[in-house]
Amino acid sequence: MTTTPTDLGVLSAQVLFALQKELYRRLAAQGHPQLRPRHGAVLAYLDREGSRATDLSAQSGQHKQVIGTLVDELEALGYVTRRPDPQDRRAKLVVPTDRGLDFIAKSRAVLADIEAGHAAAVGADAYAAFKAVLIRVAERQRVNSP
Repeated sequence: MTTTPTDLGVLSAQVLFALQKELYRRLAAQGHPQLRPRHGAVLAYLDREGSRATDLSAQSGQHKQVIGTLVDELEALGYVTRRPDPQDRRAKLVVPTDRGLDFIAKSRAVLADIEAGHAAAVGADAYAAFKAVLIRVAERQRVNSP
């Protein structure tokens, strides 16, 4: 007999992994087969004008060396480029290329479609309430987990 877990960590992980699996499967069919969920640590937080690796590290919760490796991979795949930061010549900005911008736009569209499916399944009001509470829980967890 299988039981549905009620633990927040397990449920969160199940949602994350299933969401990533569907997202990257659909994005592969839309011209981005070489990307993996790990690349989201950069692409999900990347500003159109560029972001510093240290900011990507802080936003994603990944170590700076991990972000550096991911940026190297994404640069080799043509999704980002590095440019000097005009505000600090010592720093570099990670900037999305046209391919990177295409991926980001398609990701947002796929995620919106997935969310619309959940809202249709449970009701728009229930989904909106769920998401509002989830945002509050996520913010609280971030504050409590420096």
